[in-house]
Order: sequence, then C-alpha cells, then structure tokens
Amino acid sequence: MTTAEAAPRRAAATARPPFDAVTIALHATTVVLVLGLFAVALAMSQAREAEALTLLMAHRSLGVTVWVLTLGRLIWRLKWATFPPYPAAMSEAHRLAAQASEYGLYLFLFVQPVTGMIQSLYRGKPFDLFFVLHVPAVVDRDRALVHLFHAIHEWSAWAFAALIGVHAAAALFHRFVLRDGVFESMWPFLASPNRP
Repeated sequence: MTTAEAAPRRAAATARPPFDAVTIALHATTVVLVLGLFAVALAMSQAREAEALTLLMAHRSLGVTVWVLTLGRLIWRLKWATFPPYPAAMSEAHRLAAQASEYGLYLFLFVQPVTGMIQSLYRGKPFDLFFVLHVPAVVDRDRALVHLFHAIHEWSAWAFAALIGVHAAAALFHRFVLRDGVFESMWPFLASPNRP
C-alpha cells in the first residue's frame, strides 16, 4: 500500500468520534432557528406595515424559542453531554480558538434574545408570542431605552452573524482541508471525505 493510499485510512481511524445524539439534535435545531431569525429579520425590513407586525411577532417568538433551547442545551451540556476529544493534531492555540468561538456563540444565543425582549417591553405596548400568548405592557414606554436596545440588538446581530460565519468556515475547513473528523463529529450523517 502506498503512502497516499494509507493516509486516508490513518485519518479515518483517528477521526474524532461523534457527539451524543441529543447534543447533535440540539445543535441542528439551533442552526435552523437562528437562520429563521435572520431570514425573518431581513423580511421585516422589506415588508409593509401589516406584514411587518406579523413578522415581528414571529421574530420575537423564534427569539424566545432560541433562548429556551439554549438554556436546555447548557443544562444538557453540563449534566449529560459527551464530548469527543479533539484530534491529536490540533494545537493548543487551535483548541483555545475553537472553545472561544463556542463560548462566544453561547453568549450571543443567550444575550441576543434578551436585548430584543427588553426593547419590546420598553415600547410600553402589549404584544403576542406564538400567535396565542399575550404579553401585557408591564413597564411604561421609554424611548431612550428602546433606541438603546434597538441599536445593541442590531449591531450585536451583525457581530453574531460574523461569528457564525467564522464558525461555519472553520467547520468546512476541518471537513475539506484538515479532514480530521471534527465536522463529522457534529454532523455524523455525512460521510467523511477520508472514508473509503
């Protein structure tokens, strides 16, 4: 067997094992919901007023869902999740960067819905969630806080999108360049390019 033929077999043999099924499902669900949040936000900017109000309700509802799901993810992570080891070839700096990216994503997943909800509450008007849950006006209108949290929510959304882009690019780099099984550990239903 030539060296070129042996390399993929060695890579496959040392590929990172998958995360547990619940962690994988929670990750995939979060990806879909966050993409939905961004899609609805973009649609709101182009919609007429009546449509924008419906989209805003959907956006708020998705935000609450993401926040609750993220709380569930964190509880699962701390109590029951399994963490496959990093590939041996990953340097310490590479591992620290991966961890920083992960913690940053968790921070955005927790904080972004909160800034949106604070903005909504300080409008001083009742609003609906999920078409059925009515949230009453609980504080008086405060335009200054609405503007402040609107700006925070908007700018942090762009920062969140940038971090998501970096995270996705790193995942694709692991799949197609490093071929170390990191990508497949979270998406195991995809065949590794290293496997014969």
